[in-house]
Amino acid sequence: MNRAFLTHIGITCVLGNEINEIAERLFSGDRSGMLVGNSWLDNYCGRIGEIPKLPPRLPSGLGMFDSRNNRLALAVLQQIQDPVARLRRKLGAERIAVVMGTSTSGIANGEQSLRCGVGRNYNYRSQQQLASLTEFTARYLGLSGPQITVSTACSSSANALRSARQLLGLGLCDAVVVGGVDTLCGMTVKGFHSLGALSGGVALPFSTNRDGINLGEAGAVFIMTREPSEVQLCGVGGSSDAHHMSAPDPKGRGAEASMRRALADAGLRAAAIEYLNLHGTGTVQNDAMEAAAVERVLGTDVLCSSTKPLTGHTLGAAGALEIAFCWLALQRKKLPPHRYDDDYDRTIPPLRLCSEGAAPRYLSYVMSNSFAFGGSNCSVILGRKGE
Repeated sequence: MNRAFLTHIGITCVLGNEINEIAERLFSGDRSGMLVGNSWLDNYCGRIGEIPKLPPRLPSGLGMFDSRNNRLALAVLQQIQDPVARLRRKLGAERIAVVMGTSTSGIANGEQSLRCGVGRNYNYRSQQQLASLTEFTARYLGLSGPQITVSTACSSSANALRSARQLLGLGLCDAVVVGGVDTLCGMTVKGFHSLGALSGGVALPFSTNRDGINLGEAGAVFIMTREPSEVQLCGVGGSSDAHHMSAPDPKGRGAEASMRRALADAGLRAAAIEYLNLHGTGTVQNDAMEAAAVERVLGTDVLCSSTKPLTGHTLGAAGALEIAFCWLALQRKKLPPHRYDDDYDRTIPPLRLCSEGAAPRYLSYVMSNSFAFGGSNCSVILGRKGE
């Protein structure tokens, strides 16, 4: 097992742009950032977690990367730039890698250019291409180590942590800036709407009345090193359903495999997991298969919640964002509550959903699930140092 620790984090989502504010609103189950109204779908009354304010521009010399996605990335990178600078002086820029996950990158800018005509200020490679996020991150932080972009839909940034740990284990770097950023665009919103996957109102994961997802946007980044710190990346497991491009295996076999592999990678028994951040999208199929898989692997006594009702489903950034929430749970010994209508679907296995203020007496190990279109699954286990 490769040793990897997550020393610093940066987060931006509709819960806020500062870690203490985000933690306060996360652990109180604040859904006030999920608003009705959007610029992509007429007469759509479902909630969307669009971040209202981003940096107005990129730093001088990086204007070729200007996109909404990279502006959101800037908001999270600013939160870790000082510790990264210290590491750069200590290790050298070439020994720090960048691994980022995204599914949209700068598609919104491409859409705008198509509407208005491609102008001299639009550059596909540096504004829309998936690797734009990783290249911008490296350039902004002054890093010249290996660069990897991961795009596996909604498991992108969870899989990014897996790739980052592999780079450390192979000795190709001594630290990694790793995470994910995804912003909303017409293709995403209209695409999910065409599939009938959007909720007509508020997402209600695991409710009898669930009718789909609420979308959102977010960014979350970590500094990963081999140097011990309070939170360790203990295990990662991945799998592929090989079932359908946009529907999960209804029996949850891929989800089950990813959780079991994460436990094996961490060298843990299922009983060691004290909290699970569910993928929990609020669609009929996802929640049913995830409940079945969780029952088989972890049982029905583990505390769990979906945080997507608070942030929206942030797609390629969801894995990193929800792993960051697990990081906060370990640091603050609190758990995010599960927000829904309290009408649990009795046709699926019963899960022990967190109420506000719920927490075990001592929190040692937590797991986060990320499941994606195309059947890409990833489960990540974090633990406190010394456990």
